[in-house]
Amino acid sequence: MAWIEPAVAAYGAPALFLIIYFESFGLPLPGESALLAGAFLAARGDLAVVDVFLAAWLGGVLGDSTGYLIGRFGGRPLLQRFGAFVRLTPERLSHLETIARKRGFIMVLTARFVVVLRQLNGLTAGSVGMPWPQFVVANTLGAALWAGFWTLGPYFFTDLFGHSPLMPRP
Repeated sequence: MAWIEPAVAAYGAPALFLIIYFESFGLPLPGESALLAGAFLAARGDLAVVDVFLAAWLGGVLGDSTGYLIGRFGGRPLLQRFGAFVRLTPERLSHLETIARKRGFIMVLTARFVVVLRQLNGLTAGSVGMPWPQFVVANTLGAALWAGFWTLGPYFFTDLFGHSPLMPRP
């Protein structure tokens, strides 16, 4: 994970966007860690906080939407075949699908705050046939909440929790 902060520092919001985009449709990447690095870099003045937020929000929305489309057209067989790469056992997949059918909107809205579910919620929502308009609203709102929390929280409250390794000491 040592490459995250240097990549975000060197390439800025586009690197953050790509990391979060690919994580959001199922690849096991450190999106939340990259977002924290971006927020600390913004607090230090190396990146614009608005760029960090927009990269995270757009990466999350577009990544989950890509995952939804993959799930919609590839569905359960795809999750069964490649789920082991993200520790998705058949039992976990069955449980996840049950939750998606019963509480799809809430799942998509809040999934971004839960590791593994963040990577799989678009794929799962698509594979169980969640209606596209419902998915888009939940996905857009969930990504805004997640990006806002992990961008603005560290940006505004870094000093309350001590110094980040990315922040210079006084």
